[in-house]
Amino acid sequence: MGSTTNNSQLQSRSSDVEALSLQGYKLGHKIGEGSYATVITAQYCNEAGNRADLACKVIDKAKAPTDFVNKFFPRELEILTKLDHPNIIQIHSILQRGLKIFIFMRYAEKGDLLSHIKKTGFIKEKQSKVWFTQMAVALKYLHNHDIAHRDMKCENILLSEHSNVKLADFGFACFCSNGEGMRLASQTYCGSAAYAAPEVVSGVPYDAQMADAWSLGVILFIMLNGKMPFDDSNLSKLLEDQRCMRFAFRRKLHDVITPQAKAAVAVLLEPNPATRWDMHEILNCSWLLMDKKNEK
Repeated sequence: MGSTTNNSQLQSRSSDVEALSLQGYKLGHKIGEGSYATVITAQYCNEAGNRADLACKVIDKAKAPTDFVNKFFPRELEILTKLDHPNIIQIHSILQRGLKIFIFMRYAEKGDLLSHIKKTGFIKEKQSKVWFTQMAVALKYLHNHDIAHRDMKCENILLSEHSNVKLADFGFACFCSNGEGMRLASQTYCGSAAYAAPEVVSGVPYDAQMADAWSLGVILFIMLNGKMPFDDSNLSKLLEDQRCMRFAFRRKLHDVITPQAKAAVAVLLEPNPATRWDMHEILNCSWLLMDKKNEK
């Protein structure tokens, strides 16, 4: 039985490779895998001989749950086709063969932020500020278009060849209004608990854009500190720690990180979403404006 399955998988891949090669695409090796999606390297060559290095997310609808196929995936495709921002991963093309969807996107040569931090440890404040600004600007762009990411985490922050941030993976992204300007509350638990805002962890309807702001605060803390602000192994304790703002920078870094950077973390890791800072406010915070003032 296993041999038959393996043979059919090989035949299917061979057929996909042949069909895609006719359209200029060459599939490479696997760089990531989920339960019903695989990410592989790819290359595109047009008729003029111009080449582009890409990553390809292959989604097998036959293996995916019904709510993903009917709800999340169509919404992801709709959102992806609307986005055009230098700090959001650029979609090259979306192709379908039978039950498989091939989403070709620009390849992020330097991998993801989590891998970078695991390799190098905490990121110096000057570099953290650059990447944080790019993330906040990209989120502001999404929020201005009534979109929330809902899965902001270090694994979904990619780094380009020139070390610029690219937001990726819009599988949980959603529209935040009803099309008539009325803001809608999200009721779907999305993303990773370690990055999720307390209102998401507690399971109440929430403002998805303010939940994005919290997740951005978690990412900033991780960059500056080299470790997570909260332990997600026990959800009830996680929620209590979030609500009491029980997070602390490591002792050896406490005096290295500026008060303005710590303040930026604090206003994003504010447990009350009504007083948590949004992207407009954080982009005008004293930490990010310091360099501009010094340049004058």
